[in-house]
Amino acid sequence: MDKDSDSTVTSLDENTENFCNNQTRDILAEGLINLFKPVVEKLDERIQGTRLAQLELKAQLEALSVQLCEIEKAQHNIPEFSNKVKELINVKHKVTVISNILTTSQERLTGLHKLIEKEQRKRQALLDSAINTNIP
Repeated sequence: MDKDSDSTVTSLDENTENFCNNQTRDILAEGLINLFKPVVEKLDERIQGTRLAQLELKAQLEALSVQLCEIEKAQHNIPEFSNKVKELINVKHKVTVISNILTTSQERLTGLHKLIEKEQRKRQALLDSAINTNIP
């Protein structure tokens, strides 16, 4: 048995002449086209919109890629700052220590100055009282 002989489908060649003259088929075909046409048009619009969005996205990704390459190149040219930052922190610590030492020294000098003035006033008072007692 041959596969083609079992088929119930009629050949296109056999009905080609009937297809053009058959009004029912024309109306049915036109109805199907009118039924699917809005869906196909809407699908086509959405596909075009998606393509445009993809093109815009591609352009943005390319621009971003260029910017990232520039940043990467710039980072390779930047010297290492971690050692410099550590040095600055050490210098800041030393300056803070020296500032504390100077503040403490200034407070001590101010205290000594007050003690010297106090001692001078005592001596001046003793000298004045000795002079006053010797003058009679």
